[in-house]
Amino acid sequence: MSESADSLREQRKRETSRALTDTARRLTAERGFAGFTVEELCAEVGVSRRTFFNYFESKENAVFGFAAIDPRQEVLEEDFTARTGDLLDDFIALTIARFDLFNPLDDAPALFAVIEQEPRLIKAAFEQIAKNERRDMELIVRRTGDGDDAELRAEVLVHSVGALVRLSMDQLLHDHSTESFSDLVSRRLGVARTVYAPTQKAD
Repeated sequence: MSESADSLREQRKRETSRALTDTARRLTAERGFAGFTVEELCAEVGVSRRTFFNYFESKENAVFGFAAIDPRQEVLEEDFTARTGDLLDDFIALTIARFDLFNPLDDAPALFAVIEQEPRLIKAAFEQIAKNERRDMELIVRRTGDGDDAELRAEVLVHSVGALVRLSMDQLLHDHSTESFSDLVSRRLGVARTVYAPTQKAD
């Protein structure tokens, strides 16, 4: 298959994924989350149930837009595991690249509206976030090896960066910062390095 044909196929897949999420959110707004089935969602979009589960693990994931891993994301992650630079810098770079790829800010208003209407979906959102964190920990262990405390170091790194990301997202969403996500995260990372740096004590 030619590169252009493959790109067109991936674009169509992203369009189908987007249509499923948009329709799932609309149906949730109109009927409530329990008011429609996966089959009804598929009928609205014009795809089969089998196709749906190629994109999403559950109806909840469709509403949130938590699709199966995008090939572009897989490329970014494989590049991360192959790098040999500073681990923290490289993981921050991966985090920023994924943000630029999907830009969750675009979906934030729709997600907030869905959660406000269906608070029980918060549990599904947190479960997916935890799953993504475990995936990142596995990527780090793949890169660094499974020596002493490898999993613990990966856990600390993922959750530390996750805190920086949440603070930066909050500033973008609620304080309407004009700074880019990259700048906000990088600035917080710089401060974090000073916080964790060994203190210099006078003799």
